[in-house]
Amino acid sequence: MLKHLFKLMWNKRKQNFLLMIEMLFSFLTLFVVFSLIIYYYRNYKKPMGFESDDVWVVEYTNAFKTAPADSANLFYETMRKTVEALPEVRSAGYSAFNYPFSNGTSETGLTYEHQQVWHVNSFWVDENYKDVLRPTVVEGRWFNRTDLFGSNPLVINANLSKTLFGNGSAVGKRVARRVVIGVVQDMKTGGDYVKVNPSFYNPLDTGSFRWLNILLVRVAPGADAAFEGRLYKTLTGAMKNSEVNIEHLSDKRTSTNRFNLAPIIVVVGVAVFLIINVALGLFGVLWYNISKRRGEIGLRRAIGASGSRVSTQLVAEAM
Repeated sequence: MLKHLFKLMWNKRKQNFLLMIEMLFSFLTLFVVFSLIIYYYRNYKKPMGFESDDVWVVEYTNAFKTAPADSANLFYETMRKTVEALPEVRSAGYSAFNYPFSNGTSETGLTYEHQQVWHVNSFWVDENYKDVLRPTVVEGRWFNRTDLFGSNPLVINANLSKTLFGNGSAVGKRVARRVVIGVVQDMKTGGDYVKVNPSFYNPLDTGSFRWLNILLVRVAPGADAAFEGRLYKTLTGAMKNSEVNIEHLSDKRTSTNRFNLAPIIVVVGVAVFLIINVALGLFGVLWYNISKRRGEIGLRRAIGASGSRVSTQLVAEAM
């Protein structure tokens, strides 16, 4: 039976060539789809590494341009404390443009004992970053203000620690002339479905406020639009002639995830279209064989073949 089926397939190879090509492309497309689904699912199952709920992003234009760095530092520190003084605010801290779900990236390379690591994400944040986003520290500690007056501190994520030091301790090691003081859990700042690259976190110094324009604010659960309006007035009152925009980090997370899922949705749509075409082609072949072989089917039925056996043969040939 099997030998007969393969012989039929070989004899009809030219007749079904286009259908087989379509099946091949359908298989390749399904392979890509399931590979992407597994890749996205594995990334999704990993912990987020920080808390994005109840965090608001304040983006502002350069509100205070002055020559002395100490004056700028005093101005922005006063503004941060003014925001933290609001009853609904739990903490606030400054960050560079590549905050979570911003689609902004800053990559560099690192060398450690002749080992080169590329595509390392570099984040510039202040000491309050840990209170706002609450990253999970797995080794050592987060930097504080006193670290700025000592050796250059550096906090790295678990991915970079694994890449450079394997299963050994990273605290106290020197990387790019910086001393590692802490390791945090991988933070999925690119969204739930994106792989986390090796990353490190630099502390902001007094000269950083000239180019910073992001303030991250953790608010109390349930903070409403009325408080958002008061926060906006507080910020615009402190930063005269400055444009202020407030967004919710949870909303940015949702939009980032939708953007990341767009390619797989398109590929799934193409795969479904190809599968439907292949199914219709197979049904067409089956219907053509039945119509063409009515005499053969009638003869087999006349000599005693059951309807189920005839149907099984025709379906098996199509399969």
